[in-house]
Amino acid sequence: MKSRFMLSCAAAAVALGSGEMAFAQSAPQADSAAATSDVIVVTAQRRDQSIQDVPLTLQAFSTDTLSKLNVTNIDGLLRYTPNVTFSNNGPGQGAIFLRGLSAGFAGQQSSATIGGFPNVALYLDDQSMQFPARNADVYLADMERVEVLEGPQGTLFGGGAQAGVVRYITNKPKLSKFEGRFEGSFGGTAGGTTNGSFNAMINVPIIEDKLAIRAVAYTDHRGGYIDNKLSTFTRLPSDLGSYYLAYQGNGNKLTPSQQSREGNYSNAALVEDNFNPVDYTGGRVSLAWQVAPDWDLLVTQAYQKLESKGTFAVQTYTYDYQPLTGLSSTLFSPQYNKDDYWNTAWTINGKIGDFKVIYTGAYLKRHISQQGDYTNYARATYGIFYQCTGGANYYWNVGAAPYCYEPNSRWNDKVRNTHESHEVRISSPDTGRIRAIVGGYYENFKIQDNMDWSYTTIPNCDSGLTAAQIKAAGTVCLGNVGPNPNATLNVPGPRPDGVSFGQDITRGYKQYAAFGSVDFDITDTLTVTAGTRYYYYDNFQKGSVYSSFNGGCYQVPSCLTGSNLDALGLKSTYKGFRSKGTITWKPKPGTMMYFTYSEGFRPGAFNRGPSARVRDPIAPHAPQLLVPAAYAPDNLINYEAGLKTDLFDRKVTFNLSAYYMEWKNIQIGFFNPAAGFGNTAFATNGPTYHIKGLEAQIFARPMDGLTINGSATYNESKQANAPCFIANNPGVSSFGKCITEVFVGGQVKPVQSPFGNVGSITPFSPKFQGNIRARYEWAGKAGMDWFIGAGVNYISTQYNQPSTYPDGNVPGNGNGVSPNGIIVPATTVLRYKMPGYALADMQVGFTRDNWTVTIFGDNIFNSHASTFTNSSQYIKTSTIVRPLTYGIKIAAKM
Repeated sequence: MKSRFMLSCAAAAVALGSGEMAFAQSAPQADSAAATSDVIVVTAQRRDQSIQDVPLTLQAFSTDTLSKLNVTNIDGLLRYTPNVTFSNNGPGQGAIFLRGLSAGFAGQQSSATIGGFPNVALYLDDQSMQFPARNADVYLADMERVEVLEGPQGTLFGGGAQAGVVRYITNKPKLSKFEGRFEGSFGGTAGGTTNGSFNAMINVPIIEDKLAIRAVAYTDHRGGYIDNKLSTFTRLPSDLGSYYLAYQGNGNKLTPSQQSREGNYSNAALVEDNFNPVDYTGGRVSLAWQVAPDWDLLVTQAYQKLESKGTFAVQTYTYDYQPLTGLSSTLFSPQYNKDDYWNTAWTINGKIGDFKVIYTGAYLKRHISQQGDYTNYARATYGIFYQCTGGANYYWNVGAAPYCYEPNSRWNDKVRNTHESHEVRISSPDTGRIRAIVGGYYENFKIQDNMDWSYTTIPNCDSGLTAAQIKAAGTVCLGNVGPNPNATLNVPGPRPDGVSFGQDITRGYKQYAAFGSVDFDITDTLTVTAGTRYYYYDNFQKGSVYSSFNGGCYQVPSCLTGSNLDALGLKSTYKGFRSKGTITWKPKPGTMMYFTYSEGFRPGAFNRGPSARVRDPIAPHAPQLLVPAAYAPDNLINYEAGLKTDLFDRKVTFNLSAYYMEWKNIQIGFFNPAAGFGNTAFATNGPTYHIKGLEAQIFARPMDGLTINGSATYNESKQANAPCFIANNPGVSSFGKCITEVFVGGQVKPVQSPFGNVGSITPFSPKFQGNIRARYEWAGKAGMDWFIGAGVNYISTQYNQPSTYPDGNVPGNGNGVSPNGIIVPATTVLRYKMPGYALADMQVGFTRDNWTVTIFGDNIFNSHASTFTNSSQYIKTSTIVRPLTYGIKIAAKM
């Protein structure tokens, strides 16, 4: 099948760029006649090359193009990139997927601790910005260009580039030219509030041709558009933990007096319209020094602060399961996200003889502080455990009349990430018949994560009293939970009142790598390229996981019951080679064909330690599955063929590519408490997928002033096998066999296809994506040059999760959805089929002298399509595209 597919697509080819000039230099920029051409120069292969000479699927967007399209962040950029999807919970809270290489997306909770590393690398110049489930949302101010490289790029870009690379490349100081630019906009949001942005750049040669500085600053406010509506919360008999309250024949219900006192709550204090604004603030300063004719130094300091409030997901029901319409939610606890980073980078460019030498280093420090509402967890199996006493409860005041406290809950995550990298590259002259590049790489990556879930509303005990004094007084209270004091901790000591569960984890790795790539011109038209990368990862994880799910936490001042991950010695090493080979043929000027074999990978990581799950159907019901602390790397093999060609005297550029990929042993997050897999998520290695696809792009200049860009992709992913969980606990009835039954809720139930079925598709993998845009420019009177532009992009149906999870679109299927569509709180992960959607934008305006005025509209038909549908609080919610935004933008150059 694979060979037939590849042979049928032997004439395939690669991506087009933006059609705008993108002039590539990692060193200080000097004035050049090349800047007047329309050749798009990129550094995708660590050399300056025309985009049409690079044998891979590649797109590039220049500063001018980004400004014309009104693109300033990752959401806007990906509207114009085929074969790219983006799942998110809001700004700075998402993941990029290329070519359908996704195993699903669950969101922010625990991502810093157990989330797998991304398989799409994100770079700011030469600094990797990768982070599990939280791509840094770099603001696109004064960018030289953005490159999107599809397919494995592991040879030159390493383990995070399994599926591809997104590269933000900044403008560098110009040594001999003073210039400046500012841009400001003001507008509104349909159904929401106002937006405004401003950015300014200045480039100053301090010593002409020797020393220059370039600085950019920006601020961007985006008004909210989701309303937090008034809602109540009433404890219901259907709440899964209600049977713990069974008391003297009350039918698992609170008594009427308890209902009136403690059963009904309101979020009136948090009711607010348009309560999800976003603010970007930041800047960048670069200093360039021409040390000698062949040597220069560049130092860049960047800072960005991103702040958002509220939620970016709309609910279908209130927390009392009343229908909710419009762009609305019903949060009971404040929700926010604060995300800032400092990044220092330095580059030395030089020559030793005819060989180019580049050393680049960078140090990133990123802080994230986030809080999310978790109130509806009160309906889960263990929600009542932390909020109610008496009845038949586990530990608290058993036998007394049931009594419940408020349900208001939240989670709070504080993350510190440091990322240091160093790379040296040596390359031979670009004009030789044999061209080589070799290099070495070192990386030190660390995450410090302190995350607390605060859903205990039973009062905490007085920490000034002893346990004996508390018990003597008969106080109904819980001790303050805390981590193991013997573990490596970021925040030592007991946690604040209300914390029920948490993790204080430090994880990371050091990577050492060496790479090389050689191009050999067999003839003037035929070139063979071969490259490989040796990598060595040294991973670690330390810290503590703590909870109050313990009878010893009752009537004590503190409860330091946390685990000690340090004692487990959680370390792992991964090493090996990943290689690439390409044959390129140029049958005539302006036409190139190629075939590529490439390999990609990403390292393994850790869970919160080992665990035991899935109880044996045979008494004494021991756990059948011992989940290890570590999970392994996954690997990708890519076969790709392509064609790039210029037609009609370069009035049309047409590119076509085809690929077939094998994604093996994929890393997948697993969470299914209803099936007996425990109440916490874990990561493991799952099935293999086969992905094949086609991508076509066209750029046309049919007449003076008119440009048309279009692209389309067809992507088909199929699960190739259906592995099972093997019972690995000696002594259980199923030892050594696939786990097919589980004892849960006092019953024996089947365990069916935990990793999905053969033939199912990957999530975030629409079969079809397409976009087209056009721009027409013409000269008017009085020195006014006018323009009008418009574009539309379409994404077909896709899923949010693999077929591992119950189908959230089928009511009454016994998998967590009731006949009326309300989710029964058995699991927070359901699989939804998200409908396809189209987005359109438009710009019109004029340029006079150095001024440009643009009136713009994005999402002009005001779509509310979902980019990520989930059930994280037992209610179907959808993170929607930003509604129609419109405004006026004024820009000027000096």
